[in-house]
Amino acid sequence: MAVTEQKKVIVAQMKDTLSEAKGAVLIGYSGLTVAQATELRRKFLAEGVEYKVIKNTLTRIAVNELGIEGFAEHLEGPTALASSKEDAVAPARIIENFIDDTKTEALTVKVGMVEGAVLSTEEVKAIAKLPNRDGMLSMLLSVLQAPIRNVAYAVKAVADAQDGEQAAE
Repeated sequence: MAVTEQKKVIVAQMKDTLSEAKGAVLIGYSGLTVAQATELRRKFLAEGVEYKVIKNTLTRIAVNELGIEGFAEHLEGPTALASSKEDAVAPARIIENFIDDTKTEALTVKVGMVEGAVLSTEEVKAIAKLPNRDGMLSMLLSVLQAPIRNVAYAVKAVADAQDGEQAAE
């Protein structure tokens, strides 16, 4: 396969990755040790997040062809992309937790994307604090169960009170 054909394939793959991703984060990784990179990859893999080092020029072509504004200008220096087709928050959460846990300055968030919307570094940090999908669903479930639980407690209290009255008679 010719070099030009290989590049077209890479651009097509990058377009697929970006268009299918619910969440993605562009990362600068200058100075990351092999051990840190391995640990980060392990964390991504555990949560189903795809992580790959990317070619800036080819990614820029893919981003421009997709019409994504505010992403291409961050494609400078050593760059990697973390993306998830399932959990929009997972890439940001894993990266921010990794930076906090390791206190490394070798890893930086350049820009993020959730459901096609480009996010600044600060916005990526903000969404990283959100719970994952399962956590949000469990919170929603507990909110929905609270009224039912309260009704059950009230019915039980009334039943206990009636039992107490009957026993007293």
